[in-house]
Amino acid sequence: MMQGIGKAFGPVRVLEGVDFRIEAGEIHALMGENGAGKSTLMKILSGVYQADAGEILVDGRPVQIRSTVEAERAGIAIIHQELNLIPQLTVMENLFLGREPSRFGMVDIATMRKEARKWLDKVGAQRIDPQTEAGLLSIGQQQLVEIAKALSLNAQVLVMDEPTAALTNREIETLFEIMQSLKASGVAIVYVSHRMEEIFRVCDKISVLRDGHFVGERAIRETGFDEIVRLMVGREIGERFPKRSHAPGDVRMSVAGLADDGHIEGITFDVRAGEVLGIAGLMGAGRSEILRTLFGANRKTAGTVMLDGKPLEARDASGAIAAGVGFVTEDRKRQGLVLGMSVRENATLVHLDRYATLGFVNERAERSAVDGLIKQLRVRTRDAELDVKALSGGNQQKVVFAKWLAQPPKVLLLDEPTRGVDVGGKAEIYTIINQLAEQGVAIVMVSSELPEVLAMSDRILVMHQGRQNGIFEARTATQERIMTAAAGGPATQAVAA
Repeated sequence: MMQGIGKAFGPVRVLEGVDFRIEAGEIHALMGENGAGKSTLMKILSGVYQADAGEILVDGRPVQIRSTVEAERAGIAIIHQELNLIPQLTVMENLFLGREPSRFGMVDIATMRKEARKWLDKVGAQRIDPQTEAGLLSIGQQQLVEIAKALSLNAQVLVMDEPTAALTNREIETLFEIMQSLKASGVAIVYVSHRMEEIFRVCDKISVLRDGHFVGERAIRETGFDEIVRLMVGREIGERFPKRSHAPGDVRMSVAGLADDGHIEGITFDVRAGEVLGIAGLMGAGRSEILRTLFGANRKTAGTVMLDGKPLEARDASGAIAAGVGFVTEDRKRQGLVLGMSVRENATLVHLDRYATLGFVNERAERSAVDGLIKQLRVRTRDAELDVKALSGGNQQKVVFAKWLAQPPKVLLLDEPTRGVDVGGKAEIYTIINQLAEQGVAIVMVSSELPEVLAMSDRILVMHQGRQNGIFEARTATQERIMTAAAGGPATQAVAA
């Protein structure tokens, strides 16, 4: 239990009087908009930060948690969204890092391997060799290793931060099975996620933070989507997926027989001005590779791409941008933003020449444009000069969109545009997508969330093992048909490209 937790960074109060309670054998969701204080609260629980006020009780007894080591001693472990394994070390070396079993002053390899095998088996990871380098494992396998490590520490409270963000559907199902097994054994699990469907599927209770304050706890079986959203954002957000009223125009981009260096081949589709073409499929099916090849980030080895009836030969990102193609990447921190630069600098980076004369930037015009974008996109920032790394994930994503709103492209490629974004931020991004479509921008959107693909798209292209397996009209498609096609089954009720 956490009682009256307060935390400030300088003059900014991040948490104030927050209570959070979780019981043994319970899966408890922690939700809130980006910047609500969820990560800070969990970092206090796991010893990364120390609270300025309040106390933490474990089994009814107050405990002092001033480091991650003290948290582990108290039976608390956290699995971060960015996994903490050292890729060059073996699985067993990661499991017992800093606490290796020893014999006669030497590391006891045999015992470490035996103990690693025991804990891996407990999380259903029988296929993982303890002597394999961690960096060779898939993200899902690495996550299993993290869970095994937490259990080897005798963790009774396990915090999972966006655990399914980078997992395949099969890995997600495996994770959920393990969570149910841990729950049955009495482990308390704090589940931090923006995926509402998962929350209602696997969690028992939900606690909501808003602007650093605790605003309510609900039993999942006694609440619904709309009530959770009201608690999170403090207002009605209207329809979850806003509708567009305009009809798509002429073909803007035409793709035929597209292939790259071994990831995709035979990709053929058209996308019209004002249309949203969704791309669905299992992880690794080649969805992102389509976008990267169209943008010139991957080498095109076959096929043709036409933009407004003219050949598009984008050999790099600069060529694609000059031709009128924009790209919101999946990994905003490494590929979409320069974290050490300000909101203003990031927002104008793509089209900086618009604000320059004779090589000198007109800062007044630049600031005016960026201030307008901040207001339009409702970016929560102190001002345009704040480093973008200081923003929450959802606000960082809005800055990525701002780069393309200053001068909308002809075609905008979106790769997981709402990943790691809270429900209120998602609604705002959906509105931005619709506004761009209404301006005639052709949008190609990759998403792992099927409800999002079905609701936001006009048509849906489904990928399976590097090839397309049908294009569906979104208004008549179902999750079952999309998943069948994604798994390689017959693409029933598919339409022409």
